[in-house]
Amino acid sequence: MPVRVKICGIRDHAGLDAAAQAGADWVGFVFFSRSPRYVTAQAASALARDMAVDGPKRIGLFVRPTDDDIRRVLDHVPLDGLQIYDDAGRIEAIRTHSGLPVWGAVGIASRHDLPETCRVDGLVIESRAPAGSDRPGGNAHAFDWTLTHGWQAPVPWLLAGGLNPDNVQRAIQHSGARAVDVSSGVESAPGVKSPELIRRFVQAARA
Repeated sequence: MPVRVKICGIRDHAGLDAAAQAGADWVGFVFFSRSPRYVTAQAASALARDMAVDGPKRIGLFVRPTDDDIRRVLDHVPLDGLQIYDDAGRIEAIRTHSGLPVWGAVGIASRHDLPETCRVDGLVIESRAPAGSDRPGGNAHAFDWTLTHGWQAPVPWLLAGGLNPDNVQRAIQHSGARAVDVSSGVESAPGVKSPELIRRFVQAARA
């Protein structure tokens, strides 16, 4: 089974079209205003309208959202799933209330940080946010990929953080990941997706 790929932080048609043409499995829309990849619900709606039915699935990324935050986005954007940064209990509650598949984002620094159980549909495993960061997630930093090698994950998971076209093959080999998530690693500038880098990344991940 080929490695699955998510291109996160889509903000324009160039990035969206490149992800679809490259064969990405998911595209991510970031609904977190501090991110350089932030999109409004209205902008994401305009992009989602042009997506083919058999194209990538649409994932909405939220950071500590209220139920109303999620509902306001879903009023405009037909998301296929949610990626949530929050504590485990809140993420499980969002899964119950939203009726959509939910992935929980987990930052790790050691093997002890890897979840043994969970009640969501998937996990995004990345490095912990750097000290003092005002944004969650790996912030383009990779962790020691060997930490996940041999991990008996309770649900399907994606490897994220610090990936790019030049290191994704090595990351997959060392981590054992069967799905990868990239954002800044396929950009020509913060928030600006490069169609060429997207194409190279997907090609490398599946080589």
